[in-house]
Amino acid sequence: MKVRRPIQAGMFYAGTSGALRKQIEGCFTHKLGPGSLPKVADRKLESIIGLVCPHAGYMYSGPVAAHAYHHLAKDGKPDTVVIFGPNHTGRGSALAIMKEGMWRTPIGDVEIDSVTAKEILRESQIIDADDSAHAFEHSIEVQLPFLQYLFGSAFKFVPICFLMQDLESSREVGRAVARALLGKNALVIASTDMTHYEPQERASRKDNMVIDAALKLDEERFYSAIETYDVSACGYGPVTAAITAAKALGAKKAELLCYRTSGDVIGDFSAVVGYASIAFTK
Repeated sequence: MKVRRPIQAGMFYAGTSGALRKQIEGCFTHKLGPGSLPKVADRKLESIIGLVCPHAGYMYSGPVAAHAYHHLAKDGKPDTVVIFGPNHTGRGSALAIMKEGMWRTPIGDVEIDSVTAKEILRESQIIDADDSAHAFEHSIEVQLPFLQYLFGSAFKFVPICFLMQDLESSREVGRAVARALLGKNALVIASTDMTHYEPQERASRKDNMVIDAALKLDEERFYSAIETYDVSACGYGPVTAAITAAKALGAKKAELLCYRTSGDVIGDFSAVVGYASIAFTK
């Protein structure tokens, strides 16, 4: 079976299993995190359909991401997680899925849900099966250790990488994924950072305008806010797809779990990156 090896172990997050688990626990207990270690509810997912999570190095965005995963743990255990991430490298197809194999992190291997991946490919006219888009991309990889910390190897996942992030393509991906996940114990995760390298006050103001649109479960308004206010969020296509999929799967509510910036972490507010955790629920 093909294995996609980690490219950010030892950089964006710790490079050994023990150190990584300790780092993740530090994200949960951090002053900007949820403040306690998660307790996983021993049941199928009850209400969460989708999450938005940041994907910077754990020292910067880990505490914000921990809010999303703490919330997920309380809701239950998924069988399948579809992760949407932006393509920062420019490699591979415009919309790329891996349909089989394993992804490795220092904690262990996570199996791709090949049945669901192939169903998504059947449902979509614009997604390609292309491993090369994922080979050096970090936005999906950094979500896996948090999921492994919570659920071990008791889940599978499907990675979809977005180089093309226009409104209609993102919606089409969201609709295809929703059709493939209908009736399954599954959720979608959109991996994105928000505004990049602007002063704290301006970044927070712009980010809150697009977050407000996401909280209204309005993907068109979200996309319009990204364009209107020139918000440099890198994963706006994945968020658009996640909102679309979540609504199709019955989401009625969205909740902002945490918003912070790199300035809140390191104290330099001159050029920050914004991080948000959002939950979409029934």
